[in-house]
Amino acid sequence: MTGALSDYLEEALGRSEAPVEDDLGAAVSAQGLLAQARTTARDLSGISPSEPVLTAIANAPADLAALLGVWLAGGVAVPVPAKAPFASDAIRQATGARLRVDGGRIERIATAAPPARDSLRSAALVIFTSGSTGKPKGVVIGHERMAGKLAVLDRLLRLGRQDRIAVPLRLTFIFGLWVSLLAVRSGARLTLVAKFTPADLSKTLAQGGTVLAAVPTMLRSLLAGGAIAAPGLRVILTGGESLGAALGGSLRAALPQTGVYDLYGLTETGSCDFCLPPAEHDDGAGTIGRPTEGVAFRLLGEDGLPVPSGAEGELAVATPFGMLGYLDDPGLTAASFSDGYLRTGDLARLRPDGRVEIVGRLKDIVARAGNKIAPAEIDALLSSHPDVAAALCAGVPDPRLGEAIHAVVVPKANAVLDPEGLRRWAAERIERYKVPDAIYVRDALPLGDTGKVRRAGVADIARAVRSTAGPKS
Repeated sequence: MTGALSDYLEEALGRSEAPVEDDLGAAVSAQGLLAQARTTARDLSGISPSEPVLTAIANAPADLAALLGVWLAGGVAVPVPAKAPFASDAIRQATGARLRVDGGRIERIATAAPPARDSLRSAALVIFTSGSTGKPKGVVIGHERMAGKLAVLDRLLRLGRQDRIAVPLRLTFIFGLWVSLLAVRSGARLTLVAKFTPADLSKTLAQGGTVLAAVPTMLRSLLAGGAIAAPGLRVILTGGESLGAALGGSLRAALPQTGVYDLYGLTETGSCDFCLPPAEHDDGAGTIGRPTEGVAFRLLGEDGLPVPSGAEGELAVATPFGMLGYLDDPGLTAASFSDGYLRTGDLARLRPDGRVEIVGRLKDIVARAGNKIAPAEIDALLSSHPDVAAALCAGVPDPRLGEAIHAVVVPKANAVLDPEGLRRWAAERIERYKVPDAIYVRDALPLGDTGKVRRAGVADIARAVRSTAGPKS
């Protein structure tokens, strides 16, 4: 039994005239990918209905054929990094998968079939995300729900055959996955970037890229390299972390012909629950905009009830496009919802203009000497310094304060940053208890596996500095 996503991709490849290519120029026709997918489906014909199958992702055209092959065979695709065996092994154990598809190759990785699961009956994907405890969570995504979200995004973004879409995002990441599926559906030319570097991506854009999908950290890196030669770039799609008013303004200044869609969402909600479109960036800078089609939201207090107008609360989202649940964890699934609204863990406020502003993460809140501080506020302040390209703050255990505020900053090209001078500058603009206790100047912010910034990496840097008894810079 196949599902809506397999129908979606099979039909799109069947009528597309545009190739899918990698960033080295190797291209595969849509019909070639479709033929490969059907071969993979035949080779998987003995699997059980809705059986999870590990699908190796290298950000290559064959990845799309592998996903479709699993779906055509009636399986559930579990995207895993092609070159991360330890991560793949943990996911294999969590799913009980016995088969792994790598391009056109099928590898048997276990002898016993995985247990039958009713929770996977209408599933297309299980995407593993990092949990707050460090244990990955398997987000189960349904065929119909994701296909419905793609239809919403098609109406919102209007990609077309004239587009050449560059995706330096891993297809293990829902952002990279939906952009790639939507690109194929639109008949656009899709370029998958195996490994992001500013120089290589700049070359791709200079060669005619019209749409770029990237997390803000990638965009900062592009801007840090100076002028961007992208004469055809008409749209940037960004999300996965906060864009911020400063970076958004820098992008518009560097690429005045390019519209920026700032998108907010979780894997659990099907992605893209809020959008700040290009026409609203002047008025809505620093917000995530308004809900996308079909999405409702609430801001909840610690008691689980809606907060008063203008107050901060936890953002909770209700959507018909969200996950079917967490794999093998009905308790966590139930605990993640409040009256049908998924609790995102993000602190937000509703502005009078109807746009939503993220002010921090509940689990990221720093408790410094009894004061509760949202590190996103400090990120935004430091990023507004004329010589700072990017900033990231986090709480670090401190014997005197409970937690101290530590920050990593990246200087703009040719700028020299003095940590103590930057602290004095910050002290003139925010309350004294919010001024970072330590600032480290680095060439880049710490990143996680998906290319998004990783707050825990700030604490790693702090520990490394302490272990060598080095200076705070």
